Amino acid sequence: MDDEDRIALFLDYENLAIGAREDLGGLAFDVRPIADALAERGRVVVRRAYADWSYFDEDRRMLTRSHVELIEMPQRMGASRKNAADIKLSVDAVELAFVRDYVSTFVVCTGDSDFTPLVYKLRELNKRVIGVGIRASTSALLPPACDEFLYYDDLEGIEPAPSTATAQPEPTPQRRDRDLDDLAVVVAQSVAGLQRTGGPVTASTLKRTLLRKDPTFNEADHGFRAFGELLRHLAERHVVELADGPTKGDPEVLLPALDGQQEAFDLLRSVVQDLTAKHGRAALSGLKDQLRRIRPGFSEQALGFRSFLQFVRAAATTGTIELHWDADADDYLLTVPES
Repeated sequence: MDDEDRIALFLDYENLAIGAREDLGGLAFDVRPIADALAERGRVVVRRAYADWSYFDEDRRMLTRSHVELIEMPQRMGASRKNAADIKLSVDAVELAFVRDYVSTFVVCTGDSDFTPLVYKLRELNKRVIGVGIRASTSALLPPACDEFLYYDDLEGIEPAPSTATAQPEPTPQRRDRDLDDLAVVVAQSVAGLQRTGGPVTASTLKRTLLRKDPTFNEADHGFRAFGELLRHLAERHVVELADGPTKGDPEVLLPALDGQQEAFDLLRSVVQDLTAKHGRAALSGLKDQLRRIRPGFSEQALGFRSFLQFVRAAATTGTIELHWDADADDYLLTVPES
């Protein structure tokens, strides 16, 4: 049990309840899906919800059954009531961070950007912060501030009412494929960056890195039930390779190396041909990204080159491609020599 994260859960209840009712087709807010999601991340030792409970009398029983402490904030005016609850929640969270060292993770359930300074302060105090909010009513400023952000709409057990006016159409297979291709590039770039820092790159380390880049990252958005399932899919596509890690269930993630320089030069030649056919030219700028769309694990450093330009120049010396500076384009242009 000592290895478990201790979690403190704070709910800005008015924000959540009103958001669920207005943005999820009248759905009544339920704390249990949040509790279930947190059970996968650690042991919840504090559960507090802040509101003027005279406005949410019917919700008391649901929260009490889930062992949530109800913090009463009675006020007459709506604006002052909301501000008082926000201030009380923030003060309590910071106080808990100081007096309960064993609490490692704070979960702030709200979509209100006013809580962004609280998130920054908790992270400054070396606490991990998870945000939870309703997608349509969550400020764009809040998710990037958190270590991880969960959208309440996407949690297991949440089914918005059919009357929800803002329901989005299912993405087409082509759109899902493009999104997964983009994710493959991000995964490969992240593994390459982690490998440069030294030490094995485990699945758990990679997941934390992806969340630091995008706190809203969720493998379920790409159709996978678990992060390991996503990694196995990418391994089948030769984006990454998986090996036994230091602990069971946490495999090491590696980039598959190209067989050699010639294979890399042939890949470059093929991409230059395609770009020239489609756009009439192939410029050096953005060319590396084009290679990674075909081979997400591509890295010129793995082939012994210090930079991508050095790799391209080496390919030019073999006659694989031709490289010249174009003053009008203010860039290097690549062509495939005529045979």
